[in-house]
Amino acid sequence: MIVAFSLSPSGGDAVDADGGMSEAVAAAVEVVRGSGVPHQTTAMFTYLEGEWDEVMAVVKAATDAVAARAPRVGLVLKADIRPGHTGEMTGKVERVERHLD
Repeated sequence: MIVAFSLSPSGGDAVDADGGMSEAVAAAVEVVRGSGVPHQTTAMFTYLEGEWDEVMAVVKAATDAVAARAPRVGLVLKADIRPGHTGEMTGKVERVERHLD
């Protein structure tokens, strides 16, 4: 299973001095990096790959980390559920790249 998720903190102390929300988002990324689950963080989403329970536990822990810094958190989540497949976070991209070469 691959999950793409994005957390958006709002309100309270979630806003940085420069008007951004990077400190609260960094708390979520720290949770992801410490999880041991294969991951990739981009400018708009964080991708996780693993089994349902382990991936969703990381999403919840990351959401909780942001919620500790903001009174409101928006969560966008997209999942590709394909039992028995692993390495698809990079495999999908590699298959497309082969067509472009």
